[in-house]
Amino acid sequence: MPTGWLSPEEWVALRLTLLVALTATGAALLPGIAVAWILARLRFPGRWLLDALVHLPLVLPPVVTGYLLLLSFGRRGPIGQALAEWGIVFSFRWTGAALACAVMGFPLLVRAIRLSIEAVDRRLEEAAGTLGANRLATALLVTLPLAMPGILAGAVLCFGKAMGEFGATITFVSNIPGETQTISAAIYTLTQVPGGEAGATRLTVVSIAVAMLALVGSELLARRAAR
Repeated sequence: MPTGWLSPEEWVALRLTLLVALTATGAALLPGIAVAWILARLRFPGRWLLDALVHLPLVLPPVVTGYLLLLSFGRRGPIGQALAEWGIVFSFRWTGAALACAVMGFPLLVRAIRLSIEAVDRRLEEAAGTLGANRLATALLVTLPLAMPGILAGAVLCFGKAMGEFGATITFVSNIPGETQTISAAIYTLTQVPGGEAGATRLTVVSIAVAMLALVGSELLARRAAR
């Protein structure tokens, strides 16, 4: 893609979107794997509640999720105030956009990984146990490697959700060019100004291209992991 095809502002939105999406996916991956394994392999009172909480962002309006994040992680929120004392600020920062995207993509990540873990043959885990492996070692050395295609699929779903997230992000961190304005917010802004259709179209094409590259790359990695 030639550098001159996008305006400097559009390049900034693209780079910021990729940064936010990659950060959100990386931040959600390890907790997502842990929660997926817990839901797939453990039985305990309140398991249904954990499952419901994980999937809550899927059924809540994104604006509600963003508002809850603002109440919790904003400068006046209980968590946001505590973190601000350590110099960690999420509200109206790109890190806040990554947090919002991670929360919105987390259910998709967990669901894909959980289904993959549930598909792993329990007899293989039992065989590892008879050889002296504890539950943690079995999960790390047997279950997760066999569930790798699902982990990759979940990561791509989370990345894709982060690339296109709008409602929660704009509610939590607003639409600040160069700081929190992702591709989705930039497209929305361009559609509201005269003559912005060309820029919105360019960013739409870029979004489709990035999504297709992520899907194709995920499929190739999943096939290699399956082999």
